Amino acid sequence: MKTTQLRSYVIVDGLYEEFIAWWSDTMPALRAATGFTVEFAYGSAETNEFAWAVSVPGDAEEFERVDVAYKASRERAAVFEGLPDRIASMRLSFIETY
Repeated sequence: MKTTQLRSYVIVDGLYEEFIAWWSDTMPALRAATGFTVEFAYGSAETNEFAWAVSVPGDAEEFERVDVAYKASRERAAVFEGLPDRIASMRLSFIETY
C-alpha cells in the first residue's frame, strides 16, 4: 500500500522556466531524501501549469507523518530560503491508481 498526493500548480507568469529548472534540480532529490517517491511530473509552458505526484509507503496517516517531518526539515528550509513565491495557485489532493 502507498499513499499518493497530486500537486497541481499554476506558476506566476514569466517564471515558468525558472521554476521548472529549480524544481528539476532540487525537488526529486530532496523529496527522496525525506521519504517520498516522486511518481511523475508534467508541465505546460503554454498555460503555466505544472502537476506532479509524490507517494509514501503506507496509509494517509503515514503520509501526513512524513510530510510534517519534511516541512520541518532543515533541508527543505535551505532550498526555499530567499526564493520568491513562484506559485500563483496550488491544489493538493490524494489520488488512487486504477
